[in-house]
Amino acid sequence: MHCDADPIVLCSEQLKVEIARPGTIYAGTRFDWTGLVTQVTLDGKHRYCVPEDYGAWQGTGGSGLCNEFGIDRPIGYDDARPGEPFPKLGIGLLTRPDWPDYRFGTPHAIAQRFPVHVTAQEDAAVFTVDPLDCRGYAARLVKTLTIAGAQLEIAYQLENTGSRPIRTNEYGHNFVGFDGHAVGPAYVLSFPRPVVLDTEPARATILTVRDHQIGWGGIPAEPFYCRLGGVARSASPQWDLLHQPSGAAMSESVNFAPSRVAIWGTSHVVSVEVFVEIDLAPGQAMTWTRRYAFRS
Repeated sequence: MHCDADPIVLCSEQLKVEIARPGTIYAGTRFDWTGLVTQVTLDGKHRYCVPEDYGAWQGTGGSGLCNEFGIDRPIGYDDARPGEPFPKLGIGLLTRPDWPDYRFGTPHAIAQRFPVHVTAQEDAAVFTVDPLDCRGYAARLVKTLTIAGAQLEIAYQLENTGSRPIRTNEYGHNFVGFDGHAVGPAYVLSFPRPVVLDTEPARATILTVRDHQIGWGGIPAEPFYCRLGGVARSASPQWDLLHQPSGAAMSESVNFAPSRVAIWGTSHVVSVEVFVEIDLAPGQAMTWTRRYAFRS
């Protein structure tokens, strides 16, 4: 038997993956509550996941491999009046404050949580989020996490069960830092094509760019952020992060054409964010997959 607060643990011959049960480790209103991976351990040695911020009451509560729907395209926010609900996929119906624009990093009141069903085996866990109608917006989300060898796959299935279109986006925030090593010159971040910094260069002066790689000129004293230009679907991983002294590394591969790739981080964490666009008419469904590979 397990306690409702106990994490789900998936194991292969190489990986141990710890997954928080919905609403336990994280119960905020930004990140998807389902399939939140709090730690990945490779060969009993290398640990890959870190919290967004180590300070109490700082940041927005993210940790490890977590994702968010609608950071800048919230479903139903614009046509909800203040005090009315709007859906935040993976969480529930949130109450719209009296703000003209949605603020993803500010907590919202939860009017009603989505019902979630969880099943788990030794090497897989399935999270099924049932829909709640909200002025015609409704969707069923099924997220399946599977491990084999040194890989973790996260497969998504989203079905529009409502009467109105669902137009939003999703990305994995990927809060990672290897074995407690500070972010800095020891890390190298590689991409499948030459790197072009598209936006926010003023917040990325600590970054160094050379061909298809990004490095760090030192340990960041403040958060950095940038977007990449010219992103496209690739048969090779969308990104690969290596800690050179230890050889610990991880990569993310996707089966869709990214609409955006952004990089955020601080002195202890790197987050590469690969976005997928969602545009579903009533009755339509879509699937997409993120595959993480770990090595040392």
